[in-house]
Amino acid sequence: MTHEEIMARVDELVAAGETSPRDALDEVNLPMIRHWAEAMGDTNPLWRSVAPPAMTQVWTMYGLDPHRPAGDPLHATMKLLDEAGFTSVLGTNCDQTYARHLVPGERPAITTRLESVVGPKRTGVGEGYFVTTQNTWWVAAPDGRKEPVATMTFRVLKFKPGARVDPTQTVRPVVNRDTAFFFEGTALGELRIQTCNACGVLRHPPGPVCPDCHAMDRGHVVASGRGTVFSFLVHHAPQVPGKTLPLPLALVELEEGVRMVGAVRGEGLEIGAPVQVVFDRIDDDLTLASWSTRDPSYGPEEMGADSDDGPDLPVAAIPVTPTLVVSTALATRDFQDVHHDRDLAVQRGSKDIFLNILTTTGLVQKYVADWAREEGLPDARITACALRLGAPAHPGDTLELTGTIASRTDAEIVVDVVGAVSSGDHVTARVTVQL
Repeated sequence: MTHEEIMARVDELVAAGETSPRDALDEVNLPMIRHWAEAMGDTNPLWRSVAPPAMTQVWTMYGLDPHRPAGDPLHATMKLLDEAGFTSVLGTNCDQTYARHLVPGERPAITTRLESVVGPKRTGVGEGYFVTTQNTWWVAAPDGRKEPVATMTFRVLKFKPGARVDPTQTVRPVVNRDTAFFFEGTALGELRIQTCNACGVLRHPPGPVCPDCHAMDRGHVVASGRGTVFSFLVHHAPQVPGKTLPLPLALVELEEGVRMVGAVRGEGLEIGAPVQVVFDRIDDDLTLASWSTRDPSYGPEEMGADSDDGPDLPVAAIPVTPTLVVSTALATRDFQDVHHDRDLAVQRGSKDIFLNILTTTGLVQKYVADWAREEGLPDARITACALRLGAPAHPGDTLELTGTIASRTDAEIVVDVVGAVSSGDHVTARVTVQL
């Protein structure tokens, strides 16, 4: 099947618009809530009377039933791409809003429309298409109207498994006679610039011959490590081994007058922004230099990652066990094989089974809700969760959640959550809590 044939069918599905409401298989009920909470390790007493917001999608999952309604645009798109050879799937984005809690006895219904299919795109897991749907959950109001209770923008990557990129393996730079002095400097916490000993001109990148006087007498000076952003971009794809995407990269003009390219961390990246060099020790033989947008009046050591004031929410470390992966997949009624069958997960391009996106959503919301209760805010209610997945969370790893308060008013708190595993950031999310 050609790309043109795929997109012609996609255009038909997009043009079909929103589906008719499809009822959940079951009413909201306490046994399913209890099973979900047990799998997530969520002890919030509120779930004895209402459903967690993160369960909204669970009620309308298809479960093990292989049959799907002909009018389901997501299923139709998945089937189309399966036939075209794009047989693997990963959830990438899930942006949900919640008008209120669902309560036992209600039977929600879902309407769905296909928003877009974009591709083919080359990614770290293989070539594929990004499929985005818009969803709304409804319940019947007492007066007979349909009451919207939640919305979701959902994006998945449907791909052909390629050669798997090891996200933990940093690409090592080429070290030769021209560049050895630079990496010897980074190991010592110095940012070195090559200089011509004959005429004094500084140059970067280094080379064997001075471009001004053509002398081959090379030396170096130690730079202050401070500069400003001359230009920048944000790299989104393909995957860069050893790096977490999206990856900001900047061309930095140093105080000494030369320019260097490097990765950037911190907020406020813009042209003209002040930056300071930081050093990241990769192993005993390699230390790399990058840039930070924190206060450049600090010295290089103070600008390192250890100088951060830390998160506003306490760190939560969650062991990712096979039991957690499989039990939460079952509790969220997600029977996709990559979440419980290791052999099929490997066949589809993964190194093992991994947490599904519904579980990650539940763990992030549990983290924020637990903090709110500890802060003496038992009536706080999560009204939105915008979530993006990155590195997969495999058994044997640990998911470490940290949270920062992005904004706070008398009416709501917005919390930014990052969940990291050994290979990088598994999830970044923004959670809105109504007070």
